[in-house]
Amino acid sequence: MQTLTEIRQLLAARGIRPKHRLGQNFLHDHNQLRRIVAAGSVAPGDLVLEVGPGTGTLTETLVDAGAEVVCSELDEDMAAIVESRLGDRITLVRGDCLDRARHLSPAILDALAGRPFKLVANLPYQAATPLMMDLLVRRPSCRGQVALIQKEVADRLAAGPGGREYGPISVLTAMLGSIERVSTVPPGCFWPAPKVTSAVVSITPRPDHGIADPEAFGDFVGELFRTRRKQLGATLARMGLSPPEGLDPTARPESLSPQALLDLHLATS
Repeated sequence: MQTLTEIRQLLAARGIRPKHRLGQNFLHDHNQLRRIVAAGSVAPGDLVLEVGPGTGTLTETLVDAGAEVVCSELDEDMAAIVESRLGDRITLVRGDCLDRARHLSPAILDALAGRPFKLVANLPYQAATPLMMDLLVRRPSCRGQVALIQKEVADRLAAGPGGREYGPISVLTAMLGSIERVSTVPPGCFWPAPKVTSAVVSITPRPDHGIADPEAFGDFVGELFRTRRKQLGATLARMGLSPPEGLDPTARPESLSPQALLDLHLATS
């Protein structure tokens, strides 16, 4: 595993510095790196997607565990470092991991070739939510996700009804999978240190969720929560839908459980 000194040297040798606009905070705590790989249950031969490899600290750990790694790196400087260190031991995709619709990019889909894979990554903060939701909702070939993300996002993913963190990503995570918080990661584990605390989460999809069209359900929930403080009766009317029998029209979306929201979606479809 790369040490903090080695990470600094890799960048200094090329005359570059971490780019704040790309959320480049390099994880150098070896215990946290081991936890991430262990939480992913990475075994020899596993196909792993890593987004934002940076200097390749986690990448090298995954390769050493025997994984076949597809890396997506937006920053050409970082891509050059990873390629120089790992070469043909990985598949490197240069460019954004998301397309304009905020879905997994065609280049990554081509590299994965429809095979079962896992996400194991220290995710750039701006890409975390759309990427994780795309994998959960639209990519049945994704067999699990282990991601280092902002603690705030982790709280939203795991939130239950009634709290301010509860929202569409909470509902989708609860209905389409299960989430486990692996560890909390303080700023000092990174260089440069971010201003927020991070967390490692593991999401395991539920193949038996029974939702015929997860994407349509996600769109429905997203529309409900777009005006989360409005009463459901008014929100459904705005959507051109009638409240089903038994629904309290004065209730608000944040008061309904994930299952109740699915029942409402089915009743109004």
